[in-house]
Amino acid sequence: MQFQAPRGTGDILPEEQGYWRAVRERVAQTATRYGYDRIDTPVFEDARLFVRGVGEMTDVMEKETYTFQDRGDDLLTLRPEGTAPVCRAYLEHGLSNLPQPVRLYYISPIFRYERPQAGRFRQHHQFGVEVLGDADASVDAEVIELGWRLLGDLGLAGLSLGINTIGDLQCRPGYIDELRAYYRHRVEAVCPDCRRRLEHNTLRLLDCKEGGCQPIIAEAPSSVDHLCDPCAGHWASLLAYLDRLDLPFQVDNRLVRGFDYYTRTVFEITPPIEGRQSTLIGGGRYDGLIEELGGKPTPGVGFGMGIERAIANMKRDEVAPSTDTGVKVLVAHVGEAAVREAVSLSVSLRTNGMSAIAAPVGRSLRSQLRYATAAKATHAIIMGDDELQKGVVTVRNLERGEQREVVADTDRLIEDIKSDLREQ
Repeated sequence: MQFQAPRGTGDILPEEQGYWRAVRERVAQTATRYGYDRIDTPVFEDARLFVRGVGEMTDVMEKETYTFQDRGDDLLTLRPEGTAPVCRAYLEHGLSNLPQPVRLYYISPIFRYERPQAGRFRQHHQFGVEVLGDADASVDAEVIELGWRLLGDLGLAGLSLGINTIGDLQCRPGYIDELRAYYRHRVEAVCPDCRRRLEHNTLRLLDCKEGGCQPIIAEAPSSVDHLCDPCAGHWASLLAYLDRLDLPFQVDNRLVRGFDYYTRTVFEITPPIEGRQSTLIGGGRYDGLIEELGGKPTPGVGFGMGIERAIANMKRDEVAPSTDTGVKVLVAHVGEAAVREAVSLSVSLRTNGMSAIAAPVGRSLRSQLRYATAAKATHAIIMGDDELQKGVVTVRNLERGEQREVVADTDRLIEDIKSDLREQ
């Protein structure tokens, strides 16, 4: 073929749309139930937004962004994550003047130049939630619980919830100094990436997946042992809330996140499979991000969920998407006059709120009905010249194979088909 989808991207074909529709509807319903309002931000932003927010020395900014200069010489970046754009919108539109906290959610494409592999794409889609304006640990617990319940509602089981705290700007520098001192004595035993991270992205040392680094990570100092009093109090409150919510969490001292803006709480929800790209939901608190972007000190917490990964796990767990119980009618025809009436009737049905299509012209009735099955129609309305003269049509339930004559009136047909579905 001359053209294919770019490497690391993919088409969502009609047969996949059931999963996507089910997930999108479920995440929107869940977010709304928890009091979140939807926000949509541009696909590209000023490149400096992500440099300041995500961190210049993070893996994402160093190696994974799609950054380009447009025809007006502005430097832009395709959105590599969802939190910084939401915070920019919060500042730009004065959402800080609303009653706090502000709860927002989004469903957006995300772009990262990565090596494509299972669970990792150069374009993927993310559901995310952000709560801005409340520093209490109860909000952390709410966000974590929302993610946990959502995955359960999608039919996923055997999940694990890992949590950690990485302190804040008061206590984290001391912990990082101790972590660096620990690694400097072992620098020859770690991978090249960890040697680079030692000075510029120290916390990510704990997130390395290279086998040779694992024994060193296992003995590394833990951030929970180096918390200042406010961070220790926040951590204790979070654990108490999670216990009260009966969430089965595990404290993971190795858990960090890949962006510089995280403070205190970090968490991940993973399925019962191993792999570098298995995380379904990841997030945490980012109390300094709004200030870093030029606003007043404003606490924040949120998470992102990869929709492709959620769907892949639904398929692995053999969770079928909820079926569409709506009506879809194919209007079949036999004879030239019936063709014109079929087109007219399909328009009338659609005008009255029912999904309907006219069967392809020039095919036998048998072929038209095969097409109805392929088009996932629930009912077929069959009309021919004889039926037209009598003012009736045949309505066939395609799932049960039952059929009957009905007066060829749009309102009567709609009511008959809906009545048939109620009986079914």
